[in-house]
Amino acid sequence: MRRGGPLAALEALGNRLPDPAVLFMLVALIVVAVSAALAGVTVTHPLTHEPVAVQSLMEAAPLRRMWTDAVKNFAAFPPLGGVLVAVMGIGVAERSGFIAAGLGQAVRRVPPAALTVAMLFVCANAALASDASFVVFVPLGAVLWARAGRHPLAGLTIAYAAVSGGYGANLLVTALDPLLAGLTESAARLVRSDAHVAATCNWFFNAASVGVVTLGGALVAPAVERRFGPWSAPPEAEEVAVEARLGPALLALAATLALLALIARFILRADDGSWTPVYDSIVPMVAVAALVPGLVYAVDAGKVRSTADAARLASEAAGGMGGYIVLAFFAAQFVAWFNWSNLGVVSAVRGAEALAALHLGATGLLFAFVVLSAVLNLLLVSASAKWALMAPLFVPMFLLLGVEPAMTQAAYRVGDAFTNPLTPLMPYMPIVIAAARRYDPKVGLGTLLAAQMPFAVAVGALWTALLLGWNALGWPLGVG
Repeated sequence: MRRGGPLAALEALGNRLPDPAVLFMLVALIVVAVSAALAGVTVTHPLTHEPVAVQSLMEAAPLRRMWTDAVKNFAAFPPLGGVLVAVMGIGVAERSGFIAAGLGQAVRRVPPAALTVAMLFVCANAALASDASFVVFVPLGAVLWARAGRHPLAGLTIAYAAVSGGYGANLLVTALDPLLAGLTESAARLVRSDAHVAATCNWFFNAASVGVVTLGGALVAPAVERRFGPWSAPPEAEEVAVEARLGPALLALAATLALLALIARFILRADDGSWTPVYDSIVPMVAVAALVPGLVYAVDAGKVRSTADAARLASEAAGGMGGYIVLAFFAAQFVAWFNWSNLGVVSAVRGAEALAALHLGATGLLFAFVVLSAVLNLLLVSASAKWALMAPLFVPMFLLLGVEPAMTQAAYRVGDAFTNPLTPLMPYMPIVIAAARRYDPKVGLGTLLAAQMPFAVAVGALWTALLLGWNALGWPLGVG
């Protein structure tokens, strides 16, 4: 990787940090110390209107709970189960050679100049797959770049930047839209009893945001790739030999996708017409969609001759996630302890109070709100959890200033998204590190964060400009 400049300094600083597993544990211990120092600091909860105080974790009860709930925290860690289920299916497809063969075909059909833009565009829409998007697209970016003879860490960086940094963008309505809209509507009704906020209230803006994420990523991608340098691609002869029997697996993939579509339409869809059960089933559906063609490819290639061989491929894939499991254990303790301390609630409410005290106009408030959301996102990564705290504070305040709830929600989603790639506390950061270390076992957290910085700056600036321009022009943000 090329050195020099502020990114090199950031990389060097970041690489001096401990291993991510240790980092999560150290930050958790810092939470304990801060909770003790700020114990008793109280705010009013925006939903319940009850006082909420910082709870010291250095008292007997929480210290005891750290031991008794350690396994529960780990088992309940949201990304853990989804990641392991998806990896078992995707791992079979990868280890059978199906993914490499398919990507080899795709690389030859996509012009080199269009590969980056295509990857950014697809990953900017990846939120439709919810948590599975991180498991699928981040390692996929690395493999795709390697097959194209480009540095896999550059592909991984581009994929993660678009998947995580573009989480508020999508051409379609995702599972997160109705969740956020429900919180926004409840908050708006605090000052307007008939307020209605539809799940599609940000649809137009979210669709336009896909272009912003793609453009911002494309502008900085060449510089990021130059930092990683060249890569030796696999021999062309190997690709031809591996891809000779791709047809049966592709037919199996098409049949599987058709079957899953029928299951989603006629079995998973709720009685009231809601697609929520389908969204909740995305991870196992992704696993099956990868598993079936992967097994067909492996059988046709002679790599699987019995059920024991198939089980071995899945076991090897899951076994490769050992490092992630260790990281997830410590990340789960940090998340639990942070929630117990109430530091998140207090930080959000105090941040809202400070913003209101600035007495800015509507445009200035929107800009400041994007910045506040971006900063809080470095500590509280969950989009729904933050919005549950922030919506009752900001939606009524902005509504009284003439800013519609849909615009406030759109501003939140911008700030909540573009700093995702920069936080080492992102629950999916262990996936990124595990995928990166397959190509460079010595890669550090600083290397990955430094590579993400240009994307966050470019996308954040363009996205905020789009939001403010949209507001100034008075364009509709969506439907309903």
